Amino acid sequence: MKVTILGAAGFLGRKLAARLAQSGRLGGNDVAALTLFDAAMPASLPDAPFPVRCLQGDIGDPAAALPPGTDVVFHLAAVVSAQAEADYALGLRVNLHGALAVAEACRHLAEAGAKAPRVVFTSSVATFSGGQDAQLADDARQLPANSYGAQKAAAELLLADASRRGFLDLVSLRLPTVIIRPGRPNRAASSFFSAILREPLLGLPADLPVGDDFAAWVASPRRVVDWLVHAAALNTEGLGIDRGVNPPGLSVTVAHMLQALDGARPGAAALVRHAPDPDVAAIVGTWPAAFEPFRARTLGFSAHEPLADLVAAFIADDLDATRAERGVS
Repeated sequence: MKVTILGAAGFLGRKLAARLAQSGRLGGNDVAALTLFDAAMPASLPDAPFPVRCLQGDIGDPAAALPPGTDVVFHLAAVVSAQAEADYALGLRVNLHGALAVAEACRHLAEAGAKAPRVVFTSSVATFSGGQDAQLADDARQLPANSYGAQKAAAELLLADASRRGFLDLVSLRLPTVIIRPGRPNRAASSFFSAILREPLLGLPADLPVGDDFAAWVASPRRVVDWLVHAAALNTEGLGIDRGVNPPGLSVTVAHMLQALDGARPGAAALVRHAPDPDVAAIVGTWPAAFEPFRARTLGFSAHEPLADLVAAFIADDLDATRAERGVS
């Protein structure tokens, strides 16, 4: 099985690649080759039990990352929410036109006689609206209230049409906000959800732009990687033309997050400072706070672990590496 990860230099791409290297398998099949592709050169996997190619390039031209015989493509490359809102042209080029370029590369493979590759596309909770009072069912209408969500929703539709035409075999995962992100803050509007846990665990202060009662639909990196792997091997015959899946995340308030933080490191929550930011609140405040992901459960996507386990997983998996990267003693 030949696998490609687009956006492989990002933290989810790195974790997914490490999972494949550790198991050597995907969906019950041996991984024969892995291509890692991103705008920045991805790190290699010297201990992987299969050949690994690392490519640096533009997501607008991903053909080199999809060699003949590609079986699975994980399309994780994106410009995140606040950055896409601030730079409309960049968001459009990466989030929408990048997805169209992936569809075109898959079409060329299919028209050359190859089997249509499975494409696992990371969409987002930001493709929906509803805000704090929402608990959305699987058939809820996607009505994004920001450019990032609109670009992801448009990409979903066009990739689904390419799937209907037989150029690729799509599963779109509308990911919750992923916490706790290792490393440094990024330009996502939701970055503070990770920061208010990660920074105090490093002994650093963190700003909180919303109130303690603000609720969010979240997921851990461990669980997201599980979902990506499951989506790659999913039998899609029963999905029909609806290739979007709302995975079973976790609805939590900021207060619950700070309680979990203090449970892991007593007193750490005192490092979180209230610093209202209307621009951030205007973006994340439109996102639904909860879903009822019945379809995902019937498709076998694993349920989410408790919030305390999510914090413990970051401490076990990423805290030391983040401390070293940030130069924090």
